Amino acid sequence: MTRRLLLSYLGLTLLVLLCLEIPLGFVYAQYEQERVVNAAKDEAEAVSAYASLSIDAGRAGEDLQPQAVKCAQRLGGHVLIVDQSGAVLATSHQVSPDESGNLAAQPGIAAALQANSASDVRTSVIGGVEYIAVSAPVTHGVEKLGAVRLTVPTQMVVNRVQHFWLLLLLGGLTVLSAFAVVGFAIARWTGRPIRELELATYELADSGTVSPVAITKGPPEVRSLAATFNRTAARLEHLLASQRAFAGEASHQLKTPLAALRLRLENLESDIALNARGSLTAAMTETDRLARMVEGLLAMARLDESAGERDRVDVDQVCAERHRAWNPLYEQHGVRLALVGDYTGQVLAVPGAVEQILDNLLSNALRVSPPGSTVLIDLHRPAPHERRFAHPFPHPRTAGQGRVELHVMDEGPGMTEEQCRRAFDRFWRAPDAPKGGTGLGLALVQRLAHAGGGEAVLRPAPSGGLDAVVHLPCAPHPNRVGTPFSEHRPSRPLEATR
Repeated sequence: MTRRLLLSYLGLTLLVLLCLEIPLGFVYAQYEQERVVNAAKDEAEAVSAYASLSIDAGRAGEDLQPQAVKCAQRLGGHVLIVDQSGAVLATSHQVSPDESGNLAAQPGIAAALQANSASDVRTSVIGGVEYIAVSAPVTHGVEKLGAVRLTVPTQMVVNRVQHFWLLLLLGGLTVLSAFAVVGFAIARWTGRPIRELELATYELADSGTVSPVAITKGPPEVRSLAATFNRTAARLEHLLASQRAFAGEASHQLKTPLAALRLRLENLESDIALNARGSLTAAMTETDRLARMVEGLLAMARLDESAGERDRVDVDQVCAERHRAWNPLYEQHGVRLALVGDYTGQVLAVPGAVEQILDNLLSNALRVSPPGSTVLIDLHRPAPHERRFAHPFPHPRTAGQGRVELHVMDEGPGMTEEQCRRAFDRFWRAPDAPKGGTGLGLALVQRLAHAGGGEAVLRPAPSGGLDAVVHLPCAPHPNRVGTPFSEHRPSRPLEATR
């Protein structure tokens, strides 16, 4: 924001400077040219009057030459005085024989020899140099005695105009620099509360709690925005706290009666007739399902309380450990559990999140996998051209880091595209889903992934089942900020158990 404000200030200042200095430069150029022309006309008239007196007194040869030289030195040009026939009477510069024989026919001198009092101003090129030529007649009463021609090089005017343009440029740069310093201070003062609001917004989105921002800094609009943000943050924090408290308290309060209900149902088993044992078993199954649902709600409540606490997790080690823990249960159901992939290093996640994610995904995969099929755990880092995932609300400290993909692929019936989108909703279950589920497993997986700055998605697996993909942000290298830890580890395949 500071950069944009500063650029807007400088752009406006530059526009004002251009609107002022460009017309001023052209006005000065016109004024300087008119000044030189007027000065040359005044000198031409003065030399003409002096030449008239000298010619009338018969002293043209003695007086005119020094006067022509002095006048040329004052103007920085040339002075030429001729008689009525065009013969040279005095000159401040050397005139070639060819030029001296043709002076009366030159436009400026010819006009002056024919006129009585008016000066003739022309622009001519002599020897490749552009001049301003002013010619004036030399008269005594009504008698025409000759003419005077003054030539001033236009380079003098060009040099003065260029010097003036340079001064305007330096002055404009000075003003622009001063405005840059002042504008930067104003932009920083204006943008500081905005930056504080931005950091507070990140903190609120990340942890659900935030300290109130100051409402005494910045323009009135920003102070009003800060006050509104504080009220919104306080209300949101209260709502989140109420939600966590309700979920946690309700889950704790339900665990005890559920345990008592389960115990009473088990005690009734010996007193129930054989034809009613099925109903008792169904009641105990539903009690277990309700208990798992309560555990899921309690896990979500604990997740809300620790969502802002992230740690470095060795995902390779966690996957290997969960593979060893689940493999015996998979073997009992006749399903093969395989672990493949490369070393990916450490990721950032909520403590215990990767274990819970794997447990929920492996539990779902086992529930839908037919005997003889394979469930595959694949862990790898996608190539740069494959990184299409972008978290909708990226964490500010991991937005630009690499990511790790954790895949759990089964060979079950799979899901439709609509079912894959709704699978992460709480308490939602597919119509043909096996019994025993609570509809909270995938919702918890999504929450755990989001808490660590990642994402969880479902898509069809190459084998025809379901591919549950969890994206996790790489942890930065401890000695090089922004470099993923896994880039400094050798790559080798993980173990695969058949």
